[in-house]
Amino acid sequence: MTWLFLTLHVALIVCLGLRILLRNDLQPDVRMGWLTLVVLLPYVSCVLYYLFGEVAQRRRGRGHLLQVQDFAVQAHVVQQASLVGKSRPHPAVAGATERMAAHVAPQWQAAFSYAASVNGFQPQPGHSAQLMADGGETLRRMLMDLDAAQHEINLLYYLWRDDQMGTQVAQALIRAAARGVVCRAMVDGLGSRPLVGSALWESLRAAGVQLAVALPINRPLQVMLNSRLDLRNHRKFTLIDGRIAYCGSQNCVDEVFAAKAAYGPWVDIMLRMQGPVVAQMQLVFASDWQQYATAEHAPYLPQSQPQALASPGFVALAIAEGPSERARACPQLFATLITSARQELVLSTPYFVPDATVLDALCAAAWRGVPVTLIVPARNDSAIVGAASRSHYHRLLQAGITIYEFQPGLLHAKTLCVDGQVSLIGSTNLDLRSFDLNFENNVLLQDADTTQAIRARQAAYIAQSLQITAEQVHGWPRRQRIWNNLLAMLSPVL
Repeated sequence: MTWLFLTLHVALIVCLGLRILLRNDLQPDVRMGWLTLVVLLPYVSCVLYYLFGEVAQRRRGRGHLLQVQDFAVQAHVVQQASLVGKSRPHPAVAGATERMAAHVAPQWQAAFSYAASVNGFQPQPGHSAQLMADGGETLRRMLMDLDAAQHEINLLYYLWRDDQMGTQVAQALIRAAARGVVCRAMVDGLGSRPLVGSALWESLRAAGVQLAVALPINRPLQVMLNSRLDLRNHRKFTLIDGRIAYCGSQNCVDEVFAAKAAYGPWVDIMLRMQGPVVAQMQLVFASDWQQYATAEHAPYLPQSQPQALASPGFVALAIAEGPSERARACPQLFATLITSARQELVLSTPYFVPDATVLDALCAAAWRGVPVTLIVPARNDSAIVGAASRSHYHRLLQAGITIYEFQPGLLHAKTLCVDGQVSLIGSTNLDLRSFDLNFENNVLLQDADTTQAIRARQAAYIAQSLQITAEQVHGWPRRQRIWNNLLAMLSPVL
């Protein structure tokens, strides 16, 4: 009996280990993390690997899910087939690569070219943006735009609660639906689970608002058998009449976020944008609506296609990352932007658990003389993430990177500013979850005024932060350093 048990034990470790070693899509650190877990906890690791080990939409295969670019092309083909009789890519996807030199400065062309390769969306001129002062202003401006909508409203949020902000936005949708505006609202099945099925949700349905739940978990056993519970739609945006987009880090919740009030207030950042990038985000929404939420097609309404502003405006494009898109696109985009820096690089993120690609790019930028500043929250709502983040402090400080920990609340703003000219803003955190598991949305833009506004907001974060010194890190107790490094070692599988 003992020999049988020992044989099964070894066979389990060998078979699972071979499965991990045979995969071509794993980074070496992720592979090592899983192999370590298999050796230390063979039985537990089998369950964990089945539930969380492989990034799959459904274990039936990912082939039935279109990438955003393919969806955009097909959507345009459906609309234009009766008129032109042949396939043409959507205008938001159509090749403007040859025009990039006219609109994007040479220093940024590599970054914009890489960003364009993710979904096929091309950088377009003709944008304007206003940086919202805080969550209160975001709500006020959004409600005004929602009440002025004439054709169509599309909302997608990871978190939506029936608090003050969530209720007021819902009431604005009900008013819009009553006057004939087509309203669609989509939420993530886990992040917005308290809202789904609530009285507020049903009032939206009763008013004629079209509702959808992305990646639902109402049948958790079925999800665990066919997919992964931790694949989440983390996108956050509001689209109004195809003309206006609110995008950034803010969910449809109050800043105090009652569910985690102990870490509040949650400090976010949002842009109100106009221009062709809205069409690109509209396609992202339609793709999610059809593929991840319902089988119903959300048409890309012709009357909602925005035109470039009368003034030249600035260059921007939308970027939608996720498990259905090209693997490693997100960290490679960050690394490309970081490599482009010549004068200054400032980042803020609530969750800093980067992979080797991004970590090496940050350190390399600092070593070649670029001032690099990282701003993170002092208290993280995830103790595991907080500890894993601090495990990187020694290496970052050694490279000359300045680290600030934000004190008043949970700094939730995800921002990247390069040389005062280029900004990346959206829903993506600098962690492995955003890189590999979440569906995210971002906007990359080249504009000195908008970037300086975001940079001024980052300076305000720094003014409310404490700088972390090498002496502090060296003074951490051994048990803290061991704990931080242990969690960092296992972070690829957490």
